[in-house]
Amino acid sequence: MSKKSFNAKDALASVNAKLYQDCLANFKKSLKKDRRQAEKDIEERRKLCGNMQSYTKEKLRTLSEDGLYELIASLWAMNIWGNKRYYVDTLIANNGIENIRKELANLLHGSQPLEKRWDDFMEHMKGFGPAMVSEILNKYNPNEFILWNSKARNAFLALGIPHVTKYNTNIEGKRYAYYCEVAKGLKDLANKLGMKDIDNLLALDYFVWQELQNDASTAPSNDENQTMDDSQETEKEKKFVHNDVRDKIAEIGQMLGFDSATERKIADGAVVDTIWEISIGNMGRITYVFEVQTSGSIDSLLMNLMKAKNNPSVQGIVAVSDAKQIEKIKKEANGLKNIRDELKCWNYEEVLQVHESLSTAFEKINNLGLVPDK
Repeated sequence: MSKKSFNAKDALASVNAKLYQDCLANFKKSLKKDRRQAEKDIEERRKLCGNMQSYTKEKLRTLSEDGLYELIASLWAMNIWGNKRYYVDTLIANNGIENIRKELANLLHGSQPLEKRWDDFMEHMKGFGPAMVSEILNKYNPNEFILWNSKARNAFLALGIPHVTKYNTNIEGKRYAYYCEVAKGLKDLANKLGMKDIDNLLALDYFVWQELQNDASTAPSNDENQTMDDSQETEKEKKFVHNDVRDKIAEIGQMLGFDSATERKIADGAVVDTIWEISIGNMGRITYVFEVQTSGSIDSLLMNLMKAKNNPSVQGIVAVSDAKQIEKIKKEANGLKNIRDELKCWNYEEVLQVHESLSTAFEKINNLGLVPDK
């Protein structure tokens, strides 16, 4: 995509000014009505940033597993997990503590541009989604980095910001840097309009959560590029979307009570994107296999699933792709008698919707404190 398409100045010129001003006015009223809560929020932000800023390069490079737990478990993105220790242990198992140390140190303290540091982290780490990574960056330097999650995406859509991804999936560093520049512009505009309480991008996040959560499906559209269709994705973003969907399927499995893993060898010649496993009494393990395709060969996908069926524990095989590709997958699978009657297909848009719905539900349940977080 051209640099012009990521021009933050042009994006800010397209903002729905009336909606933004109205939301700022509502936010200002709420702060004035409960100044004590507003001051409590300011102090919370100060502490959150101070804690994240304590992770120097040296501290990250010698981070223990318990230290990593303290860093990760404190993130809002982790609120969907009742047992946070289990999830952090999974991150360590999938990536290795040494690799996590190295990538976190580079993400926060590397000398390369943000786009490069973001892309390197996303390419090398499994299980760290954009909400988690952007929250780490945002709390480390709230003047420069936006916290990018479904709430921020909804806000950008509501305001008419162009070039927002169609779905809440992983993004490349160039796009994240663009979002950061747009967010800084929104903060500056709020200040010009008299809202001095929004003094950094973490404060902007508090405002976004409270005032700008219109359903994306009803958000106004000011041009054809407001949301990005598949043809606008770069090859790098297709890879990131693939990995994000892969990881989200694993997380859905965990929420449903399965043991799940990514990039697991399931049979000779078959390393699959995601598996769900569960033990049932004396019947042994039951395994469900998922292969995600955002680009590449359908033949390769089907061959991998056919090989996976050689494992006697595999009771279900699922191809995950977009609607257009699913039709092609079904058509080609019809000629493969070994799997044509067993193959299930799952639209990755539904995967993302299921993950978001389950995440919301589990976060609300976890707020009850019924499950210990260790």
